Amino acid sequence: QLQLVESGGDLVQPGGSLRLSCAASGFALDYFDIGWFRQAPGKEREGISCHSRRDSRTYYADSVKGRFTISRDNAKNTVYLQMNSLKPEDAAAYYCAAAPAKLNRRCGLGSSGYPHWGQGTQVTVSS
Repeated sequence: QLQLVESGGDLVQPGGSLRLSCAASGFALDYFDIGWFRQAPGKEREGISCHSRRDSRTYYADSVKGRFTISRDNAKNTVYLQMNSLKPEDAAAYYCAAAPAKLNRRCGLGSSGYPHWGQGTQVTVSS
């Protein structure tokens, strides 16, 4: 059974850092594009980063560019999201998602492109 499990969410002060993890089981992440999304109460789900299997390139939403870094460790079948310089507006439930990689398509930040999702981990940014 294909499963994604996020962890690492916590309460952090503005300006702080967190690293989220997304562990996969039942399939090899190496063959998938991976995305990170977030959703704050009352807001739409936002794609914030993805890692493209095809060319190993990474992509970021403007809201997190320069502060967040996506990476993957295929040996551990785990994807990470390093979040630095956190702001109160970064508070949200964070989700990882996976989509089978395509040779002619890079990863995207649209949620509809990802059929497999984790259950989410909560990030709170407050002093």
